[in-house]
Amino acid sequence: MLADLSRALSVFAPDSAEYAHNTKWGDGNGRSHVKAALVGPSLTVPVADGKPCCGTWQQIVLLELDVNAGRDRTVICTVMGVS
Repeated sequence: MLADLSRALSVFAPDSAEYAHNTKWGDGNGRSHVKAALVGPSLTVPVADGKPCCGTWQQIVLLELDVNAGRDRTVICTVMGVS
């Protein structure tokens, strides 16, 4: 569940912690960078018969971790393999 993931990330990078990023850039966004580093910037998903091969309880989600949200985001999908 997304609420559980959000809670877990808040344990590793709490909103109330002091981040060197915030001192340098003054945007209050240090925790977002730490969370993004933990989650990673990409995902590889195998596809078979034109469908993602996810387990019964798996899903693909896009996490907006930036506290300064409101920007446009672009999702890039690259397909590799044999047709």
